[in-house]
Amino acid sequence: MRTLTGPTDHVVVVGAGLAGLSAALHLLGAGRRVTVVERGTQPGGRAGRIERNGYRIDTGPTVLTMPDLLDEAFAAVGDSLRDRVELLPLHPAYRARFADGTSLDVHTDPAAMEAGIERFAGAREAIGYRRLRSWLEELYRVQMRRFIDTNFDSPLRLLHPDLARLAALGGFGRLDARVGHFVSDERLRRIFSFQALYAGVPPARALAAYAVIAYMDTVAGVYFPRGGVHALPQAMADAAADAGAVFRYGHEVTRLERRGDRITAVVTGRERVPCDAVVLTADLPVAYRLLGHRPRRPLPLRHSPSAVILHAGTDRTWPGLAHHTLSFGAAWKGTFRELTRTGRLMTDPSLLITRPTATDPTLAPPGRHVHYVLAPCPNTDIGPSARDWHDLAPRYRDSLLAELERRGLAGLGSSIEEECLVTPVDWTAQGHAAGTPFSAAHTFAQTGPFRPRNLVRGTENAVLAGCGTTPGVGVPTVLISGKLAAARVTGLRPPRSTPARGPRSASKGTPA
Repeated sequence: MRTLTGPTDHVVVVGAGLAGLSAALHLLGAGRRVTVVERGTQPGGRAGRIERNGYRIDTGPTVLTMPDLLDEAFAAVGDSLRDRVELLPLHPAYRARFADGTSLDVHTDPAAMEAGIERFAGAREAIGYRRLRSWLEELYRVQMRRFIDTNFDSPLRLLHPDLARLAALGGFGRLDARVGHFVSDERLRRIFSFQALYAGVPPARALAAYAVIAYMDTVAGVYFPRGGVHALPQAMADAAADAGAVFRYGHEVTRLERRGDRITAVVTGRERVPCDAVVLTADLPVAYRLLGHRPRRPLPLRHSPSAVILHAGTDRTWPGLAHHTLSFGAAWKGTFRELTRTGRLMTDPSLLITRPTATDPTLAPPGRHVHYVLAPCPNTDIGPSARDWHDLAPRYRDSLLAELERRGLAGLGSSIEEECLVTPVDWTAQGHAAGTPFSAAHTFAQTGPFRPRNLVRGTENAVLAGCGTTPGVGVPTVLISGKLAAARVTGLRPPRSTPARGPRSASKGTPA
């Protein structure tokens, strides 16, 4: 594994999101002095928080899996996640609601899920689920240590017996077809393949290897931290500070001071911070601009779809909603075509509705509720531009509310007391390329050793972390990216993630 050259005693981490905090904890555990520079007023990055009139609203990820990865970061400094955050396992992990009026609770407990599928789609599909689950578990075991939790210096690193095992499992086929090998009911196929959208690729075109995301959601378990998702980065920052990290909030980096190929200081609008090495967690265009170098690629990066998010504090809720509810439209393949090819807003949307107050009522005033509605949309490379969204946003918000009311959330619009609408214009303003918070899509040419590297030529002492670099998009992978970045600095082989073994008690873990 290639590592940074020269001294690395004092490392400046740019960005206090999950990737930067993961890197900081692993660096501290390896004996480095760490300063974290963050442009915001609090830790979290995308996993931020809005507080309005008693509503505490998470602004970032809501689906949290793979607690072992957070355990590793805290353990690096002799701390413990369970001492910092109370994690609550979600049962069900999701509720899936379909356009034909049917619904299915998605359980991570195998017996509960098998019984639910038998009632929902028949005994044959329940048997297929059992086989699918075994395949997902084997797929995860093969991929995690060799292809996800690793620093690639060359595609030659792929040449390992695990590559043959992955091929034997059908990992290089298409996701939708492979899931269909086990379950034929189209509704079930959606439940185990919609996760490809996280990777920015339609299920019909995504590699079957990306079913590893379905493993994280439907096998390893989904969790929610008491106090909201933002409690996680806050706990990580507290642990890092207790271990000696210095945090500089409200400091936006304006440039990197250099001497030849080495960065000697990080300069913000308020001070100059000398350093021996730098970990940059900003989105790729920002990181490359600071470094003054953009790696050459045969083809330009393709970006994932974006999302419109409506955060709503309401005076009521609806009994059909679980903590996480997937509301599927009748369309499926056409929806992905709109999101990834034609650039049209979804004409028959599939939506994620999260109701965190179902698990933690303290996130809203008494008798009130928080609802988070995520509607995927095209990124600004292929869909409406950031400028277009200035005018489009209020109309889309109204159409989204009307659609939700048609799907059973009667009175939603009139129930809203506090709200915040986030669209691609906001993601663009935050520096995210193509107006998407989900960065580069996980096409084959942008995965593993072909994804933008966390080392950039022309700079001896800088390393990247975050969803734009290896291993990719999602909370688990972003946490791993911080760990891998720290390993590039220290030269220490990072601890290998232990394969998750399914649902655990709340006393044992945290999200991912």
